[in-house]
Formats: sequence, C-alpha cells, structure tokens
Amino acid sequence: MIPIVASLLTTLASNGLGLLSSAIQAKGKEVVENTLGIKIPDNPTPEDVAKLRQLQYDHEERLLELGIEKARLEQEELQALLTAKVAEDNNVTKRWEADMSSDSWLSKNIRPMTLIYLLGAYTIFALLDGGGYRIAEAYVTLLGQWGMLVMTAYFGGRTVEKVMEMRSKKNEPK
Repeated sequence: MIPIVASLLTTLASNGLGLLSSAIQAKGKEVVENTLGIKIPDNPTPEDVAKLRQLQYDHEERLLELGIEKARLEQEELQALLTAKVAEDNNVTKRWEADMSSDSWLSKNIRPMTLIYLLGAYTIFALLDGGGYRIAEAYVTLLGQWGMLVMTAYFGGRTVEKVMEMRSKKNEPK
C-alpha cells in the first residue's frame, strides 16, 4: 500500500470514518472519489475531516455497498484457496491409496524406504562428522530439508488418511 494512502486510511479510521476508509481499501481512492464526486485530500485537515464525516453520512449506503463488496471478494478468495487445498490433499490421498492397492512391492514401500534411506544417510553423515571427516554443510542442510519434507508428508499424510477413514466409517449407515 502506498504510504500516502496508508496515512490517509489511518487518519480516516482514527476520526470515525471507518466506512470511507473501508471503501478506499476496497476500491481505491480514485474510484471512491469518482463514485462520490469529490476530491479526498491526502492529508485532511480538521475542516476536511468534518466535511468527510458529512460526506460519509450522506453516502453511507453506497459506502456500505463498497465495504460489503470488499468482504465478498475476500470471502471468495479465501474459499478458492480452501477449495484448492482440499483438492490438493485429496489428490495426494488418492495417489497414496493407488500405491497401496497396487500389486507392486516397490510402490507399496517406496515412502518408508525413502524415509529409512534419508534417516540412514543423515546418521552416517553425523557419524562421519563426529569421526573427523568434514561433510559439506550444503549436503547436511539439503538432507535435513528432505528429511523434514518426507517425514511431514509420510506421518502427516498417514494421519490425514486415518482421520478420513474414521470419518467415512462414522458416516456409513449401519
């Protein structure tokens, strides 16, 4: 946000002009000025604040509409993010379910084997480093990040799978 607009919004809000401040946040200063047919000063004086208070009172309904529109847009954005997250989680669960239903030993065991490999490599690096061998920091950092990622996906994913399984059993007719 531009510092001038931030200063203006602070001034408006601190002087009880929350509707006008919300409308400016939602649509921008220029749009509000065009909608109301006035020029809003960047640094309002006490006289300007009094005029703006009357303006807010006169155009309260339109300012409320702009504020409601802002809230609706924020709600739609939040809903879209939530929908995308749920879809992503469902896709991961479906892939893991497909792995587990496969006849291939490797597809059923790749996640635990990856976790074992990363923990084993991390342990070997720790032992070598303790034995006087110098291990490059980049390798240790990368291996640690992979380990955190795999553990989060494996154990977090298993938890999500178990919760979903318990929910589906709870909702099944008896």
